[in-house]
Amino acid sequence: QVQLVESGGGSVQAGGSLRLSCAASGGTFSSYAMGWFRQAPGKEREFVAAINWSGGSIYYADSVKGRFTISRDNAKNTVYLQMNRLKPEDTAVYYCAADSTWSRVVHTTPDYWGQGTQVTVSS
Repeated sequence: QVQLVESGGGSVQAGGSLRLSCAASGGTFSSYAMGWFRQAPGKEREFVAAINWSGGSIYYADSVKGRFTISRDNAKNTVYLQMNRLKPEDTAVYYCAADSTWSRVVHTTPDYWGQGTQVTVSS
């Protein structure tokens, strides 16, 4: 069983930056693909970014490509999401997720989820 705890959310003006962190415990972190998802009020949860166990494969949603960067530190059991040039439409609760299968992170629903962290971008 993997436990995931996100941190780093907050409020920022449009054009600003935030870095989210997700600390994992209870499993072999380096064996999991990791992802970030988000859910805005009144909308369905959507995929944001994913990274495989080694960091050699990375995938982004078109809406964040070029602005967000996902990375991981297997020695620290942590995955990050650096968010630059934030827009009001990036406002959402951001969730970290993990799965042993890469395709489930990118295309479907990963097995393990964090509790989420709020990101609010004002115009």
